[in-house]
Amino acid sequence: MTKVKIKRGDNVIVTTGKNKGSKGEVLEVIRKEGKDPRVIVAGVNIVKKHVKPSASNPQGGIVEKEASIHVSNVALMDKNGKATKTGSKVEENKKVRVAKSTGETL
Repeated sequence: MTKVKIKRGDNVIVTTGKNKGSKGEVLEVIRKEGKDPRVIVAGVNIVKKHVKPSASNPQGGIVEKEASIHVSNVALMDKNGKATKTGSKVEENKKVRVAKSTGETL
């Protein structure tokens, strides 16, 4: 399985595609065996889904929701709102992620 450096709750920026430049928080990281890792970002890659009526949604209709994006199309954001790579270092016997651009912990 591919190592993913982005975790749930991280603030990311979309680097390619129709939503390029969009910023948001990672809601979910999807890792499936034999498939490439994907992420769902709040407010990015909105799609319309047709939903049949059910007990929880008796009306049914068209629902807008976030679709997944390939993890290579997003980058972590530093405190300045710019894309950054990550490194790691040990602080107080704990491994932490560090932004390469600013040097601060994420």
